[in-house]
Amino acid sequence: MIFDTQYQELWERMSYTKVATQLPILKAITSQVINQINSGDMPKWLQAFDALPESIKTKPNWHTPAVTVEGLVSDGDILEQSLKRMIPWRKGPFHLFDTYIDSEWRSDMKWHRLQSCLPDLKYKTVLDVGCGNGYYLMKMASQQADLLLGIEPGLLQNVQFWSVNKYLQCQAAVLQLKMEHLPQQMGCFDVVLSMGVLYHRKSPIEHIEHLMQCLAPDGTLILETIVVEGDERTCLIPQGRYAQMRNVWFLPSVDMLCLWMSKLGFKEVEVVDFSVTTTEEQRRTDWMLFHSLSDFVDMELCRTIEGYELPCRLMIKCKR
Repeated sequence: MIFDTQYQELWERMSYTKVATQLPILKAITSQVINQINSGDMPKWLQAFDALPESIKTKPNWHTPAVTVEGLVSDGDILEQSLKRMIPWRKGPFHLFDTYIDSEWRSDMKWHRLQSCLPDLKYKTVLDVGCGNGYYLMKMASQQADLLLGIEPGLLQNVQFWSVNKYLQCQAAVLQLKMEHLPQQMGCFDVVLSMGVLYHRKSPIEHIEHLMQCLAPDGTLILETIVVEGDERTCLIPQGRYAQMRNVWFLPSVDMLCLWMSKLGFKEVEVVDFSVTTTEEQRRTDWMLFHSLSDFVDMELCRTIEGYELPCRLMIKCKR
């Protein structure tokens, strides 16, 4: 099965890292999840993946906003056609030979914010929770980490990652898992990222505790989420949708979120970025043809269409 092919090198590489103690249970959980896959679109996406042409020569370019692979491919038209069968592309951009994937999110803008607060990743183990198609893992791939691991339950996003990495050939990997699939008290990752996940959790405190349990002693957590104005007692719980998202549960203020982190035992809690999400960063493109941010907010009134504050994203950094 294709998952076995994609994971074979990962299991081997993982056995030489501090995550090795968790390898048997990760393999067992992953196998169980894969055996329960039931998606009518999966054959279509795998056909598109199988149709990807072979490269003649490749060279990654680590200095561009897009995840970039230069060189030659045997059939550029087939490459673009195959990748377009994997629409929608949410995170990106990617530039594979002559094909430019202009994703919904300008993830390079968040990468610029993230890059400035990342610790040195050389010989480190990194976990990206809810990594999507692995854009940020690929951007970190030049930094000589021991392990770059993402977890992402979305099948399409997994296939997109495999497709880009067919040519990039970086050492990152993505498992088709949810956060709740991970064992408790792993304690083996030097850096854990949770970006754009917390507000989708019914139990945000439990999510943060689980993130902490994934960290090695003195490990670094970088958490990004939507926040609202207010003091340490302020938290918005949308009655219905928020910016047309159904599964938004808790939007704390900056002070409340920092209080949560401190109360749970994190140290050196630091706000590293605060930014309003704009239609420059998130928008409809030829590679994401569905509704996007401009359909969900009123920029003149500075409100979502439900009447809430515009999405403001906070990035914090702290240590176990």
